[in-house]
This record gives sequence, C-alpha cells and structure tokens, in this order.
Amino acid sequence: MKTRSYTRYSEAFKHQVVREIENGKFSGVFAATRAYGIPGSETVKGWLLKYGRDDLMPKRITVTTMSERDENQELKKRVSELEKALADAYMRGLLNESYFEIACERLNMDPETFKKKHVSHLSSARKGKAKK
Repeated sequence: MKTRSYTRYSEAFKHQVVREIENGKFSGVFAATRAYGIPGSETVKGWLLKYGRDDLMPKRITVTTMSERDENQELKKRVSELEKALADAYMRGLLNESYFEIACERLNMDPETFKKKHVSHLSSARKGKAKK
C-alpha cells in the first residue's frame, strides 16, 4: 500500500505568494506555482479565492465565429425541444397506464393477469403492423 505525503503551507507563505502575484513578480498563477515547485494546479488558485483575490485568477476567453454561436443556440433550442418531447411522452405513458388500470378495474380484471394473458397477442399484432 502506497503512502501519500501531503504538503502543508503556512499562512505567511500563502500570503507571500498571493502578494507576489499581486505585485507582478509572477505573470500569473502558473508561474508562481512553477517557481515555488508547488504541486497541483489548483493550490495557488485556491489561495487567491481564499484571500479574495479572484481578480488575479486566469480568465478564460472564448472566441467563436457567428456560425458557431448560431449553431450553439440551435443546439440549445433542440435540447429544449427534446426535453419537452420526453416530458410529453412520459406524461402520455402515465396517462395510458392510468387508463389501463381504470379499464381493468371496471372489467373486474387484474391488470397483471390481463397483461400475461394478452401479451403474446399484442406482440404478434405489433409485428404484423411492422411488416406492412
């Protein structure tokens, strides 16, 4: 079994690294991490967040073309439509199940017995429709 070692940094050291990034000694989080040999890409970022200096965090800038942006909007719209269709299908299934239970109740039949008795007939009827 492998034992893991953890490095603990003092508050003074953490403040020093954050101050050096603030003062421009390092170009950013990665440079400070590399200079001090701090393992893990999230350690110094965590310190910046902890000390309220998230303005020094690296910013992600995404450049997209108009066609990419349009495509993203279309895909989001499509996902929304599919989610609505799925919800509708689910509701239809619940309604059909309820109607089936009501019909069986009115005919004084057990729903499970009905399904077992007629399942072979229903599956053969579906196969016949598929062949047409």
